[in-house]
Amino acid sequence: MDSLTNMLMQQLAGGGLSQISRQIGADEKTTGSALSAAIPMLLQALSRNTSQQSGAQSLLGALDRDHDGSVLDDLAGFLGNPEQANGAGILGHILGGKQQVVSKGLSQGTGLDMAQIGKLLTIAAPLVMGFLGRNKRQQNFDAGGLADFLGGQSQRAQEENPDMMGALGSLLDMDGDGSAADDVLGIVGKLFSK
Repeated sequence: MDSLTNMLMQQLAGGGLSQISRQIGADEKTTGSALSAAIPMLLQALSRNTSQQSGAQSLLGALDRDHDGSVLDDLAGFLGNPEQANGAGILGHILGGKQQVVSKGLSQGTGLDMAQIGKLLTIAAPLVMGFLGRNKRQQNFDAGGLADFLGGQSQRAQEENPDMMGALGSLLDMDGDGSAADDVLGIVGKLFSK
């Protein structure tokens, strides 16, 4: 089975990517590269959050309440007004206090500025949650099944691009003291410039 990242990128290929590019003010190639990093990074963060039973239960509740996958049924409508999906709120739950350092890493890696990365992440987060909600509905996950699914997605992303996922994972592991952040950000920048 394709990774969730690949499935989402395929769904965006029909014009969604160009809509996102216009929203953030970047070319399609750069936008695609940034999304290809942002989506697995969000999945990795969600996987970490669900490694605790309470985190898995919380995400399961959010999917049941707010993310049934319908955002994917009207992709053009969502991309025409992404603010309606509260991507900023979703990011706050997924990344917490790590949002700034993760955004900085993606910015340095892709060449997009922090404002563009911020917009990109607020668009990507509801899409990721929509895909998760759809998968949850189709496969009837409980909290353990959801955690396993996310773990598998994170593992697949790690296998497909170990250097990038390792560096982005290091950003998620930062304790906020900033001591190693610049080193990791430098690594992320080098990976994207290849």
